Amino acid sequence: MRQPDIEIYLKDASQQAVTDWLAEAVGPCSPWQQKGKTFKCKAGEIPVTWLPKAVGKWHSLLLESDTTPWEDDIACARAAFAALGVEIRCAPGGWLEEEAEEDADRWISISERGEEEIRWRTD
Repeated sequence: MRQPDIEIYLKDASQQAVTDWLAEAVGPCSPWQQKGKTFKCKAGEIPVTWLPKAVGKWHSLLLESDTTPWEDDIACARAAFAALGVEIRCAPGGWLEEEAEEDADRWISISERGEEEIRWRTD
């Protein structure tokens, strides 16, 4: 089932590299507009939010649409790793507020080590 939006976390990725990847994968990017600590643009018709250092060295990338080229976070994370060569983390599936706390710490890590499920406390 297609997720309503896509969110991945990228370690040490530059905003310019992400912009270039989005332009190729999704569509031309509008200039980034800074709003506080976040940056917003559109890749094609898809609203995008970039939050540098959202969790330590990890940057958050949110694509606010269900019409991305990817069915879910994991598919996007795989594509981002292939294009950018930096470690990517994402939730293993859609996450709901009412799910158990321990499920909130379950993440998929995609890196040169391969793909693995990890525990990552982000709070």
